[in-house]
Amino acid sequence: MSVPASRGQGPQYVDKYPLEKIKLPKNFLPEYPYSEQIGCGRKLRDERLAPFPRTDYSVKVNRQEYYAIISHMDDQVGRILNALESSGTRRSTYIFFTADHGLACGHHGLMGKQNMFEHSMKAPLLVAGPGIPPGKVIDTPVYLQDIMPTSLEIAGMEVPDCIDFRSLMPLIRGERKQQYDAIYGAYLGLQRMVRQGDYKLIYYPRIEKSLLFNLKDDPQEMVNLAEQAGYADKVEEMQQLLRRLQGDMGDDL
Repeated sequence: MSVPASRGQGPQYVDKYPLEKIKLPKNFLPEYPYSEQIGCGRKLRDERLAPFPRTDYSVKVNRQEYYAIISHMDDQVGRILNALESSGTRRSTYIFFTADHGLACGHHGLMGKQNMFEHSMKAPLLVAGPGIPPGKVIDTPVYLQDIMPTSLEIAGMEVPDCIDFRSLMPLIRGERKQQYDAIYGAYLGLQRMVRQGDYKLIYYPRIEKSLLFNLKDDPQEMVNLAEQAGYADKVEEMQQLLRRLQGDMGDDL
């Protein structure tokens, strides 16, 4: 199958997003207060994409170019779909679209993806193919590694017992409403995260700092409930859950 070379990559994608229309994120900060302690300091490649402290202009330019990259990628995905259609294989092909974790682009004063906030933890995941309901949206958190056992199930193969992740197909078919009881995340020995229900705990081991957010009430993660009265029990509950998942994952930090 041959796909013609794409044309016109470059400025015209950036031009779709005039700088004067680019807005700063609601949770923009000039600089994240714990950046050095969590490995996102001034020497990290991704964080060097903008000056310290972050300026409005630098963040807007980064976001403008990020939107342009997304639009360019969208066009390339369209070329792949068109090629599948013209080859007659579109209706019999399962497609999984995902990506690396998202760049922060100014959220919380960060630029890269090396953090536990939602803007960088969450990655896109689209599934299309035979028997997949079009337009269906499932909000429950999953792991990207779930694609592997999903592929095995689609191929009619057994999922080995050594695989810790779960097929997405029962979720897609409506046989299951929740994929996992909780979601765990980690970055080096510097950041840990657990999410369960509406609550999410971020923990920075080097400085023993806890951040607790209610994602339903505070989707931008701007109010650290761990610093407010009345949440000590919830913090302890989430810390115990984090320790349990660390054990399950073989994380001996």
